[in-house]
Amino acid sequence: MFNLSMPELGLILVIALVVFGPGKLPELGKALGRGIQEFKNATTEVTKEVTMPINEKPAEKQDVVK
Repeated sequence: MFNLSMPELGLILVIALVVFGPGKLPELGKALGRGIQEFKNATTEVTKEVTMPINEKPAEKQDVVK
C-alpha cells in the first residue's frame, strides 16, 4: 500500500520520538490501535447491515380474501 522500506520507517519513528517524546509515544500507539479497531468494527457492521437485506428471502405473499 505505502511501499515503505526499513530506513524510511526508522526515520519516521525517530521523528515521532523527537516530536512526542518517549512518554507519549506508547499512549499514541495505543490510541491509534484503538481507533483502527473501532473503524474496522464499524465497517464490518455497516457491511452486515447492507448485505443482510440482500441475502434474506423475500416475504411470501399472503392470500388476500375479498
